Amino acid sequence: MSLIDNLEDLLRTGRDDAMLRFGLGNAYLQNKDYPKAIEHLRAAVTHDAEYSAAWKLLGKALSLDGQTEQAVDTYRHGIEAAKRQGDKQAVKEMHVFLKRLLKLRENGAQLNQ
Repeated sequence: MSLIDNLEDLLRTGRDDAMLRFGLGNAYLQNKDYPKAIEHLRAAVTHDAEYSAAWKLLGKALSLDGQTEQAVDTYRHGIEAAKRQGDKQAVKEMHVFLKRLLKLRENGAQLNQ
């Protein structure tokens, strides 16, 4: 049984929280199933709007799925959440990703992470 199967089973049992959704989002992202990753990562930040790691991963999933504008907005939300949490490293990382996306958008290029 795969990690995704195990996590989906937990979700089916009624457990639904930010950590579980983050784990599912991360697993789907690693499998390049961007729509499922986005679904679960959005659920993670809905459960916990201050979960900076989930915002960061959601931004990545959106950008890899070609949803540049949504990724830009997500990174901006994530930066604010990380600032409120005092998560300086997440702020720095998301600033780098946001800057890269804005530059690519400016140049009309596709994102290849």
